[in-house]
Amino acid sequence: MHKIGVVLIGRNEGNRLKACLLSVMSEAIAIAVVYVDSGSTDGSVALARSLGVHVVDLDLSIPFTAARARNTGFEYLLQVEPDIEFVQFLDGDCQVVQGWLELAMQELISRPDVVVVCGRRREEFPSNSIYNRLCDIEWDTPIGEAKACGGDAMMRVLALKQVGGYNPTLIAGEEPELCVRLRQAGGKILRINADMTLHDAQITHFGQWWKRSQRAGHAYAEGSWLHGRPPERHWVKESRSIWFWGLLLPLLAVAAAWLTSGLSILLLLMLYAILAYKVYKSTFNQGLKSEDAILYSLFCLLSKFPQVQGQVQFQLSRLLKQQRTLIEYKKAAS
Repeated sequence: MHKIGVVLIGRNEGNRLKACLLSVMSEAIAIAVVYVDSGSTDGSVALARSLGVHVVDLDLSIPFTAARARNTGFEYLLQVEPDIEFVQFLDGDCQVVQGWLELAMQELISRPDVVVVCGRRREEFPSNSIYNRLCDIEWDTPIGEAKACGGDAMMRVLALKQVGGYNPTLIAGEEPELCVRLRQAGGKILRINADMTLHDAQITHFGQWWKRSQRAGHAYAEGSWLHGRPPERHWVKESRSIWFWGLLLPLLAVAAAWLTSGLSILLLLMLYAILAYKVYKSTFNQGLKSEDAILYSLFCLLSKFPQVQGQVQFQLSRLLKQQRTLIEYKKAAS
């Protein structure tokens, strides 16, 4: 019998956590479930314990990161089930799709070279806001061998132990960074054509979307700083694109506006339109509906500006040797 454990993390997720725990516990194949709580004040800990789940209270005297929470849960899982073979990581605002754990486990059993299996994460309420819809589009990643996974994924325990788990200092982008090290150790990341989880993003305001994009910019900056050297070149292209489109180009256009009688601003807008159209054509050709491709392309362009903010934030904290702090965008659930 192959053994699967589940590690999920959360803070003040309310009913989202209840739905997450119940979806996991309905899958009898999981022999141990560990919930890592990061200082909830909404009764999350009592709820998890009432359902018979192993609960770990994260030490908050050390700055919180999701990576550290996952490592803590993984270490506890190995204590209660030392011979566990596979671990499914989850965020507390997700629900596991029925049958996913069995399907992911079979993929790992049949493919010894694969160390991470992920599927389709779907937004539970995509019509609640354009930002929720954008999340759902973002998570529809290509099928097949991949470079990285997201927060929901099943991993081979031996491979995870071999690379030392997540990097606990990262405030964002910890899963792709982990996948870099797993691939360097010879493992493969596989995205299969199956529904994996339902996610409740609850992004209803522009400010939340901005913060989320800022966090992505920070992740790109730190990822390229850690693994930007050849041959990996992790997130170097993405970071350069952010600096070019989000800062360098608009600064040049504004600086030249007086000399060009405003033509540089017009040229800037034309270049932005061309970029948005390229993104639109690419996503439309991949099967996205026209209205979704338009929405996605416009916000891809707009995201360059909060992402620059995140890049600057990382570089300043690195140069000043400051502790990097979370960029939070989610509201506590009821």
